[in-house]
Amino acid sequence: MKQPLKGGLVMLSEMKENLPPSEKKIAAFILDHPHEAIHCTAAQLGELSGTSGAAVMRLCKSLDLKGLQELKLRISGDLQKEVASTYRDIQPGEEMDAIVDKVTNNNMQAIRETTELVDFDGLEKAGEAVVKAGRLHFFGVGASGIIAQDAQQKFLRMNIATSAFTDVHNAVMDIANIKETDVLVGISFSGETRETALVMEEAKRRGAVTISITRYGSNTVASFADIPLYISASREIPAPFRSGATSSRMAQLHMIDLLFTKVVTSHFEEASGYFEQIQDIMTRLK
Repeated sequence: MKQPLKGGLVMLSEMKENLPPSEKKIAAFILDHPHEAIHCTAAQLGELSGTSGAAVMRLCKSLDLKGLQELKLRISGDLQKEVASTYRDIQPGEEMDAIVDKVTNNNMQAIRETTELVDFDGLEKAGEAVVKAGRLHFFGVGASGIIAQDAQQKFLRMNIATSAFTDVHNAVMDIANIKETDVLVGISFSGETRETALVMEEAKRRGAVTISITRYGSNTVASFADIPLYISASREIPAPFRSGATSSRMAQLHMIDLLFTKVVTSHFEEASGYFEQIQDIMTRLK
């Protein structure tokens, strides 16, 4: 399966602040000198960043890449793209044209960067798990809970027994009866939402297949996932109007759409039949 060879700079930007000191220095050097970095060996990168070749290989492992060659290929793909816009926050007193432009830009940027981070094999496995699920459970808190409810509405159209919970007490009652044939999707932007991590841990302990949707990088929620799926949020920083939180929600919805579309296309004839039945009933309700 063809994997997009880009997204290296996004990965480095997302992970940089959480890396060990030596790997952080290498990431900073690559981000500042990407054109030079793609022509370097591990030893050369280590020397230029004041670290070592071994630290370079550890960085690739931290990024969950096969090695330096994959990282350089992804960065090369990034450098061949058109110059991307950056996230821009809304300021007090913004004119309407600026608001429309900035919100649109931020949403598109979040979706674009999330697409670059997509693990095709992981998404394939997630789709297969959902199709085989005896029951599909979604859980998220706060804004992520809205994503869980959106996901439930989508997958019900595929005649898959689906539930969505935003309250941990109701979720616990649901998870207490979860089976090994079930699938739980835990949604948390930060990946550190305590309630979501608890629900994921319990579902995994009971043998259910667990899927996470979190920001890219190591986090608690993803650590309990059999299949981690990642979204981009490298510019999600505190700001007057938290416009970044809006773009991260769009990235989560995008990932749900990718998963849903994978399931539909894998069982297109069956899905078409379900959709026709739904449309028929909806027509009679008008």
